[in-house]
Amino acid sequence: MQRDHLVTAEPSCVPELGRHLTDLGWISDLWVAGSLATGDYVPGVSDLDLVAIADGPVDSARTGVLRSIHRDLDQGLAEGCDLGCVYVDARFLRDVRALHPTWTHGALVSRTLSGVTRAELALHGYAVLGRPPGDVWDPVGPEEVRAAAHAELSGYWRDAARHPWWWLDPVMPDLGLTSMARARHATSTGELLSKSRAIDEAAAPPWYVAHMHARRRGESVASPRLRSAVIAWWDARRTVARLGR
Repeated sequence: MQRDHLVTAEPSCVPELGRHLTDLGWISDLWVAGSLATGDYVPGVSDLDLVAIADGPVDSARTGVLRSIHRDLDQGLAEGCDLGCVYVDARFLRDVRALHPTWTHGALVSRTLSGVTRAELALHGYAVLGRPPGDVWDPVGPEEVRAAAHAELSGYWRDAARHPWWWLDPVMPDLGLTSMARARHATSTGELLSKSRAIDEAAAPPWYVAHMHARRRGESVASPRLRSAVIAWWDARRTVARLGR
């Protein structure tokens, strides 16, 4: 998919990361997914979700270099941008269970490349360097989108629904409510729903939806912590029970 009709303002840290990774010599592709790819990016609010393809194992020596690059960026051009990137060994690109070194929120952790991210790349992603994602991924249709949503509900969100105290984390209620709305939409229609549109479909009272929209605009609006946690946790329990089978 062409990028020019989706992306209007790419943060400067994205091509800068591309330049650093090009210099390493072992990264073949760097792709943009998430809100930036779908045209729903809000500076200072949205995360930056990138995926890089390596020509072999991302071992301890390589992760050490990546950690240094990201720390420097986070203290410079990427400060406040929540720049994240999954580093995938090309041999395991289609292995949905494989764990990959992932820079997120200032730390390097091991994570899978989720089905939703894979669908975003195939449908909306674009290349900072290397091949367009559409030249690499298999075509994604409604059934693949539905399967990706079911996988997320049956994985992390099923676990979260079993741990009500997780929802006291201030980030969790908004994340959970929008994720559940996106999952319901995906399983119903076979289409991906943007995070901004998901707020309108969140299973939350009007006052909380208004708070979520304000936060999405970058406004500093606080919601009652316990009440928000209960609303979002209960929605996750219902959605996982109904759709996550």
